[in-house]
Amino acid sequence: MVSYVSAMLYPVVRKGSTVHHQSKIVFAIVGACLLCGCAQTPGEISRDTEPFKGIAPSATITLLGTEPFWGIQIEAAGAGHSARYSSPEDIDGTQFSVTRFAGNNGIGFSGEMRGEPVQIALTPGDCSDAMSDRSYPYTATVALGDTTLFGCGYTSDQPYTGEEAP
Repeated sequence: MVSYVSAMLYPVVRKGSTVHHQSKIVFAIVGACLLCGCAQTPGEISRDTEPFKGIAPSATITLLGTEPFWGIQIEAAGAGHSARYSSPEDIDGTQFSVTRFAGNNGIGFSGEMRGEPVQIALTPGDCSDAMSDRSYPYTATVALGDTTLFGCGYTSDQPYTGEEAP
């Protein structure tokens, strides 16, 4: 494109004339436009296509949330993964199979529990449960059927920081 623009402008460039000065301005504008096309807009999602590798497939993942209180533990099970959802109404928890997939900015799991679809997204980011002085390395979003839960997460390789039992 630059050579095409240069070829178009070349015949009108004459040293010592106002046409020469105008062509310098046109070249500067075209150059700026070309550079702008290469820049990434602030806040834009990364164009990196490399799958997220921050959590090993063998790591045990613990997710938790408040209001309502809930927890999910995900572990490798054979060739796949198994999850256990628990809440005050289901203290023993309900176990179900999930499929793991790595995205650009985190990992996800999908499965079905009690006939309802389950989607789990885990992304890096400082997270607080607002009930303790703990800090977690991941944020969690869980869709259980029509209900969406928000919480925090940590792994067997990347634990939370703070008090063990507040």
